[in-house]
Amino acid sequence: MPLSPLDVPPFPVGETTWHVLGAGSLGSLWAVRLARAGLPVRLILRNPQRLAAYRATGGLRLVEDGTERLYPIPAESLDATTPIHRLLLTCKAYDAAPAAERLAPRLGASAELVLLQNGLGSQDAVAARLPGRRCLLASTTEGAFRDGDFRVVFAGRGHTWLGDAGRPPVWLDELAAAGIPHAWSEEIHSRLWRKLALNCAINPLSVLHDCRNGGLREQAREVAALCTELAELLRGCGQPAAAEGLQEEVERVIQATAANYSSMHQDVARGRRSEIAYLLGHACREASRRKLRLPRLEALQQRLQRHLAERGLPVD
Repeated sequence: MPLSPLDVPPFPVGETTWHVLGAGSLGSLWAVRLARAGLPVRLILRNPQRLAAYRATGGLRLVEDGTERLYPIPAESLDATTPIHRLLLTCKAYDAAPAAERLAPRLGASAELVLLQNGLGSQDAVAARLPGRRCLLASTTEGAFRDGDFRVVFAGRGHTWLGDAGRPPVWLDELAAAGIPHAWSEEIHSRLWRKLALNCAINPLSVLHDCRNGGLREQAREVAALCTELAELLRGCGQPAAAEGLQEEVERVIQATAANYSSMHQDVARGRRSEIAYLLGHACREASRRKLRLPRLEALQQRLQRHLAERGLPVD
């Protein structure tokens, strides 16, 4: 049987393929833009059933500026044997380390990974399972959401920062060619801590109050009290720059995304596991490790865990 365009990409020989694990909102958004720039891209789907569903759909659908287009990007299952030299990991934080471990036999000795997960903790877990491979950390303000199977809406243009302890990789030029706004950051950990604090101030409350982000304007005192403790946590973790102006930025994000539901709210509303362990859980663990007393943050975690348990969802 001849192979379809979803099986074999018509890319020039010798170019490094971008393997993308996680065909959710951000993974799909990156895959489409890289493919549009003529770069070799290949999706990795979690099992043969998802691969069959993807092929039946015909590819990824991206809605951008009100226009929907279909992109028949090649795909394979997690159990394929194709070598991987560059991997964009955009799956959920709790899936990142198991996925990396499963893909380890396929990774070349000089393979590079871009880790684009919410919160903190999963990045170290991935690196621990892949000694010798370069794991670049990433943080983004871009907005996208799924509103159907393999259908993604580009909801907000933003910026992505990448970094690690080494020199910037040469393939950053490919991101520029793909129209992905980005910058190399020598302070990537500070950016990740800042985003963790933003998420901790917004996501759990949006779940507990069952509201869009804009609804948190009615919880201004609770938000402000959380920001005070989160800023204390950031300073205690050696990230004073990430603590500066935290409450003001949280308020700006709430205003700018007023019509949106947070990612955690979407997960809980759909009966899916949340990333609490890598957001509030990580924050509370780091506070305990440093003997910081942050009662509001601890109480928020307990409230959220009770809320999740009542719905039969994991509390970690």
